[in-house]
Amino acid sequence: MFHRPLILASTSRYRRELLARLALPFQVESPGVEEPALLGERPSARAARLARDKALAVARRHPSAIVIGSDQVATLDTTLLEKPGNAERCRAQLIALSGRKTLFLTACAVIGLEAGIDLTHTDTTRVVARELGGDEIDRYIEREQPFDCAGGFKAEALGIALFDHIETTDPTALVGLPLIWLAGALRRAGYAVP
Repeated sequence: MFHRPLILASTSRYRRELLARLALPFQVESPGVEEPALLGERPSARAARLARDKALAVARRHPSAIVIGSDQVATLDTTLLEKPGNAERCRAQLIALSGRKTLFLTACAVIGLEAGIDLTHTDTTRVVARELGGDEIDRYIEREQPFDCAGGFKAEALGIALFDHIETTDPTALVGLPLIWLAGALRRAGYAVP
């Protein structure tokens, strides 16, 4: 069976590792897309727009390929949580999350221009952090240094110890790529998964 090239439009190592779980050959290419917030845009709309923009940018360069784009927006009440970038901002995010519910909206788009494929999905994950003490936060940051993760934690690693519970239909969405939905989308695009 002919398979179109599969490209992940992302520079995220987390998304690359997740996609590798599906055991399909794929390439990785930076989408080179700006990620501005638009005035009045809902977080779920932002995630979906950016996931689609990333996939479309790479699909335009490779029209015969099937391209996957993804984006995640984290919200604490009305505050967007960006990647902290350093220990100080990471600590501030974890203090803010302590004892509270945070939403992670993870959007995924699959686009194939020549194949006529244009699919988008957004997964919502609710994370409830337990009450975190300052010493716990400091130890966690020192051990894991999750500066490239929105919310300041890695749920797939030691960060799981920070939570009371996680509500999701797809645990991989919190890491950055909803594999349950994506596997179905790729099957619709003609890939044998598994």
